[in-house]
Amino acid sequence: MPDYDALRDYLKRQTLPELTLSFEAIEELIGDSLPRAAQRASWWDSLRSPQEKMPQREACLDAGYVATRMPDGKGVRFRRLKQKM
Repeated sequence: MPDYDALRDYLKRQTLPELTLSFEAIEELIGDSLPRAAQRASWWDSLRSPQEKMPQREACLDAGYVATRMPDGKGVRFRRLKQKM
């Protein structure tokens, strides 16, 4: 199973409010292939079933981003969470 710490660390270093990464770029970051399930939108959706802890979702949330698979199915959009005051 891939380790998503490198994705989390990469996202933490970002300053953009939104960015998109291809599946290939994510695989390069994590140093492993993504599972077939990564093609499903629900696998990335950080806000869907928040009680269900999944390592890729947790990595995104820990970095302050929510993830959404792109409609074309070729990558993932990461949007920074709004900071609470």
